[in-house]
Amino acid sequence: MIGGFFLLAYNLSGEKLPLNLTTVKTIAGTNREFGEPFGIAYKNGETFISDGENGKIWKISSWGNISMFAENLATPSAIAFAKNGDLIVADSGSNTIKSINAKGEVSIIAGVENKSGFNDGESKKALFNAPIGIAIFEEKIYVADTYNDRIRVIENGKVKTIAGSEKGFADGEKAKFDTPCGLAITKTGELIVADTGNRRLRVIPKDGKTFTFAGNGEQDLIDGLPNKAAFVQPVAVAISQFGVIYVADGNAIRVIGRRLFPYVETINYQKRGFIDGKLLNASFNRPSGLAFDSIGNLLITDSENQVVRTVTDGSLGSETKAETIETMRFTAEEFRKLGEPRWTFDPPDSKREIAGTLGEIRGEKTEITGGKQTWFHNGLDVVGGYGEKARFIRSEKVLRPIAAENFGGLRELLRMPTIGYIHLRLGRDKDDKPFEDNRFQFEKNDEKLIGIRVKRGVKFEAGDAIGTLNSFNHVHLIAGRSGSEMNAIDALILPNLTDSVSPTIEKISLFDENWQPIVESPRIKLSGKTRITVRSYDQMDGNASRRKLGVYRLGYQVLKEDKTLLSEPNWTISFAKMPDEETVNLVYAKGSQSGYTPETIFDYIVSNDVNQFSVKENFFDASKLNAGNYILRVFSADFFGNEATKDIEFER
Repeated sequence: MIGGFFLLAYNLSGEKLPLNLTTVKTIAGTNREFGEPFGIAYKNGETFISDGENGKIWKISSWGNISMFAENLATPSAIAFAKNGDLIVADSGSNTIKSINAKGEVSIIAGVENKSGFNDGESKKALFNAPIGIAIFEEKIYVADTYNDRIRVIENGKVKTIAGSEKGFADGEKAKFDTPCGLAITKTGELIVADTGNRRLRVIPKDGKTFTFAGNGEQDLIDGLPNKAAFVQPVAVAISQFGVIYVADGNAIRVIGRRLFPYVETINYQKRGFIDGKLLNASFNRPSGLAFDSIGNLLITDSENQVVRTVTDGSLGSETKAETIETMRFTAEEFRKLGEPRWTFDPPDSKREIAGTLGEIRGEKTEITGGKQTWFHNGLDVVGGYGEKARFIRSEKVLRPIAAENFGGLRELLRMPTIGYIHLRLGRDKDDKPFEDNRFQFEKNDEKLIGIRVKRGVKFEAGDAIGTLNSFNHVHLIAGRSGSEMNAIDALILPNLTDSVSPTIEKISLFDENWQPIVESPRIKLSGKTRITVRSYDQMDGNASRRKLGVYRLGYQVLKEDKTLLSEPNWTISFAKMPDEETVNLVYAKGSQSGYTPETIFDYIVSNDVNQFSVKENFFDASKLNAGNYILRVFSADFFGNEATKDIEFER
């Protein structure tokens, strides 16, 4: 039986009820122990974690001590314990299913090391294509053979396909899947599949006739009845001892079975982040593995946050404070050491024009508050020619199960662990002819390319071709892990990039608390809280004169009439790191716009605070000054230390 029916049965039987899971805490990882925690399994008081980035399995003792259990894996994904006590691992990077005994010794139980393909039969000759999911029932090991789009079983030394044939969507005996990742088994032996690419939960009953249990196929986060609910990208699934189904979906944890009838509900704050505490306010960043401990705490591998978390009654783990989270993030200096700097074109040290920087507004702000269709630019735009070949700037391997997105669109992208690449024809030339590189897996329909996948565990070296530029004529580079993006000018220090041009301040405008303009008549008079906006932009050496870039930081200070300083510069806005996406309305005033429109306008609300120390609406409060004449000086600076200032005289 599926979902809430188990819970109802337990309640009526008088057996113990589940824990009251109300709190999110962190168990491990705050000291940067993990690269990419992905799979998770629990046994006899110990929690085991697969680390896809480092190729290791970690063990967390009941006392919270972390030790390495096994190493020299390729890209381990889901893990589960067999009846004999061995840990079974889907080693995506080597295309195999492996077993690890109590001594940490690794052996292959199915598949051929580093050989991908599809072949049933004898387990040591069978072929897989970067399998991700694992579930075990009695003597059977079920495998989500992710990029073969099949569900397979290992039993008695043989591998057999039980569902799936080719990428697609279909129920019944001829079922089709799209990049299935997560597996779980009900108490009665039914297999639940997190069908990631189809954004659905599927069920394979004992008769083999697959049916869809939840999800309407749309990519969204919508709660409701199973056939009406929408998923973003379900990757992992787990079932509590009471039959409640938990799903790791994008950045959310979804649940089915807490009510008397099946209903999909999101139990945490839906936006990406790292917040412990009350469950409804807690946030995650690509949770990838789910498991339960012996008393019912939900254990979660929070992959992009690089930690292990738990949903608990409050008795397990500890709440991570904001200052601790900040120490876990890579600084720009540390990030630079991860790879030698190079441009994303050849020659690797040949300087290119920069067309966009982190923090610039995109879209047009049409209202004073709550502007519509505006967002922050989260990377660095590097100009190239249409159809020019772009290259990886850093050696990395793919970790996201679905790393390539938006095929055929202008925002086609590939997200690597620390770098993102956007506006490309991935793996093909300007005429859509594929590169001779089987790391790019294309989907075809009558020889026409209709999709691409770059599977988990695939490695690329710096300088390898990634694709060609589309009509946007630039590569959008994202520096930093998802959720921890930083300013790429600082994080990459690209060769020969210089800037000796100071920003330009076009004008300063003053407003009262209600956004009513303060005008000069004949002299500006300020008596209370004042909003300060500054229209400013930057340019770099070698850029076209028409090019307007966002600035790196802004601030202001107050001087006496004789220019005696009353305060040091108050740097209120900084783009050293990516601001929270919800703060765009704190940074930019009405009329700001950039993107694909003819005019670029950056009107910064310099009286607000949006930086690593403070995020809030703020004002310049002239009432704190004595009566007299003063100067308000506004600063605009670029990353290279060039500054521009503009003064406004006012009377208090």
